[in-house]
Formats: sequence, C-alpha cells, structure tokens
Amino acid sequence: MSVLKRLLSDRAASLGAAIILGLVLVAILAPWIAPYPGDVTAFHLADRLQPPSAEHIFGTDRMGSDVFSRLLFGARITISIAVIAVGVSVAIGVPIGLLAGYYGGFPGGFLMRTSDIFLAVPQIVLAIAIAQTLGPSVENVILALSLTYWPFWARLVYAETNALKKQTFVEAALALGASDLRVMVLHILPNTASAIIVRTSIGMGATILTAAALGFLGLGAPAPTPEWGRTISEAREFLPEAWWYAAAPGLAIFLVVMGFNLLGDGLRDILDPKLRKGSR
Repeated sequence: MSVLKRLLSDRAASLGAAIILGLVLVAILAPWIAPYPGDVTAFHLADRLQPPSAEHIFGTDRMGSDVFSRLLFGARITISIAVIAVGVSVAIGVPIGLLAGYYGGFPGGFLMRTSDIFLAVPQIVLAIAIAQTLGPSVENVILALSLTYWPFWARLVYAETNALKKQTFVEAALALGASDLRVMVLHILPNTASAIIVRTSIGMGATILTAAALGFLGLGAPAPTPEWGRTISEAREFLPEAWWYAAAPGLAIFLVVMGFNLLGDGLRDILDPKLRKGSR
C-alpha cells in the first residue's frame, strides 16, 4: 500500500499508469466501444479517405474503414506483442543473469559474452534481420523482439546478483545449509524484483516502438490487420492530404510509449532505495 500511495502521489507516474490502464481497457472493450466493429478489415471504396467528421471522428482510411475502430482493435495487437515479447525476454534473461551472476567463472562468463554478442548489434537492426528472415507475421515479430531483448534483463540481473551474493544474508543462508537453488530463488531473486519491474515497464514502451517500426517496414502483421505501425506505413502515400490517416496511430504510439516511460521512471524513484535515500 505504501508503494501504491507513493505512486499516486507522483503525478508523472500516475499519468503514465492512467494511459496504460486506458490502453488495456480500450483493448478489452474494443468490440463494444468501436463505432464500426464489423468493418475493421472491410472495403468501402465509396467512403475511402474521408476527413474527420461526426460519423468518423478520426476519418477513414484507403479502404474506407473507420480509422478510430481500426485504432481500437490495433491496441489489442499492440498489447499482445508487448506483453508476450517482454514476458519471453524476462523468462529467458532473468534465469541467465541469475545463474551467471551467482556462479561466475567460465559458465557466467560464457553466458555474459553470449549476451554481449546480441548487445553488440543495435536491437532494431537485429530485429529487422530476424523478422525479414522469418517473414511478416505477428508471431515472427514477437519472436524477433524476444530474441533481441532478453540480454537487457540478463545484464541487469547479473549485476544485481553479483553484488547480492556477497551480502551477509546470503552467506548466512548458505551456512545454514540452504541449497544454491534455494538461495537464488528465495533470497537473491526477490531482492532484484524492483530492478526487474522498472526495466520491464520501460522495456514495454521500447517493445511497442520497435514493433511499430517493424510494422512500418512491412515486417509486422500482414494487411489488412489494423496494426499501428503498418497503418502509418500505408498512410505515407496519402500525406499530406489525408493527414488524419497517419496522425491517429502515430499519436496512439506516442501516448502509449510515453505512458510506459513515465510509469517506469516513477517506479524507479519509488522502488530504488538509493534514489529514495538521496531524495530525503
């Protein structure tokens, strides 16, 4: 409760949490709040590229579909990509970082050098290469992002574990006969949770931005899927006349990424004891 209270007292973090909550609610309720839920992938050539109006508040696209309805259903794709990709990255990176930091030596060095190989190449470039090789689809975007993002969590947990294993409470647990697995899972991992949570929040924003970039390059969900990045790509040839076509998904991406970044910064200030101590 104290963490929640401090989060609510932080205006920026509260704003970020509100944006993210709004995105989740929009994605869940899209079939009920979208003005034209049945026409998201339909063609209405007579209504194509209509400007914003009372009937279509964000205008229509090149197919004549309602941009606002496609935006709402696109939120579902965005959340799915971000949650699954980040979840897989955490599931891969955290155990690797935990094992490498705890045991060190050759196994730890090997695991960290492997992560360094991935980090040596810009993530967007590596993700593009993997997505291009596998072909355009939501599943391949998730796989490409997962394979390129796990080193961030591995590096973070490695540094935290390497410092925590020297603490007195770890030595005491080992002296009492606790196994290495028990020490890592019950003593070290909980003490890295705050850093993992902060990195995950910020990583969600970066994942959404990269997924949109892949969609923009034609490597994401195939047409006519209402994915935000692909929608912006389709709208390029109609700029600047049909500005609303690209402006709506672009603004949505901006707000969501900003929301995760604001929440991540707020959680860092709340959960990091060093920052809290320095602010007193």
